[in-house]
Amino acid sequence: MVGFAHPGEMDVEYQEEYITNSRGVQLFTCRWTPASSSTKALVFLCHGYGMECSRYMKGCGTRLAAAGYAVYGIDYEGHGRSAGARCYIRKFDHLVADCHAFYNSVSAEERHREKPRFLYGESMGGAVALLLHQRDPAFWDGAVLVAPMCKISEKVKPHPVVINLLTQVEEIIPKWKIVPSKDVIDSAFKDPIKREEIRSNKLIYQDKPRLKTALELLRTSIGLELRLGEVTLPFFVLHGEADTVTDPEVSRALYERAASA
Repeated sequence: MVGFAHPGEMDVEYQEEYITNSRGVQLFTCRWTPASSSTKALVFLCHGYGMECSRYMKGCGTRLAAAGYAVYGIDYEGHGRSAGARCYIRKFDHLVADCHAFYNSVSAEERHREKPRFLYGESMGGAVALLLHQRDPAFWDGAVLVAPMCKISEKVKPHPVVINLLTQVEEIIPKWKIVPSKDVIDSAFKDPIKREEIRSNKLIYQDKPRLKTALELLRTSIGLELRLGEVTLPFFVLHGEADTVTDPEVSRALYERAASA
């Protein structure tokens, strides 16, 4: 484990640690915690497709820790600094299970047992956050969802005929990068500075989606869209109306149909 404070961030402590999941895969985890003040609550980060926590979500983690929150992140299997085939998701539930195990273990620490627990999810991470909530609805005190993946936008989704053909071969060539898609970075980020920042981060996956991964994302989003009314935790949802990757109308539907709305 490594602990240190970044220059200009002396009120925040940053640590990294590798853990091993139930499938024997090494996963990278990190945390930002207040250096001198007591912790108000726990915030657990769920990053997006192809992303990672330590660099891309550093600003979020640092600001929250400086405000008194203990922030924990994990790179999913095949993402960032974790082991596994790059951005290959054989089962979406594996990601959720890994987050569930790690975040529950953190919450069970004696110093954290009485602290409120919040989820922060971006894009695909929003789907992870909602599925974590479904696993244990009473466990979480709230969530912030940024462009949550409750539905893949029709603008980037392949034609139904193509989806049917891909489904027929997914178990034969699951890792092949053959899914026709637009550049996700260009589609998801409008700020040219932000685009360049992401493209220069070698921990972020920037190739075409793998076949199995793309179909798992599609199935997950379809399942979530059908269960929006089962969301019972308080949440704050943010979604740009010009988003062409995840559908902003489903975030609106989440706000209107959630049991906690």
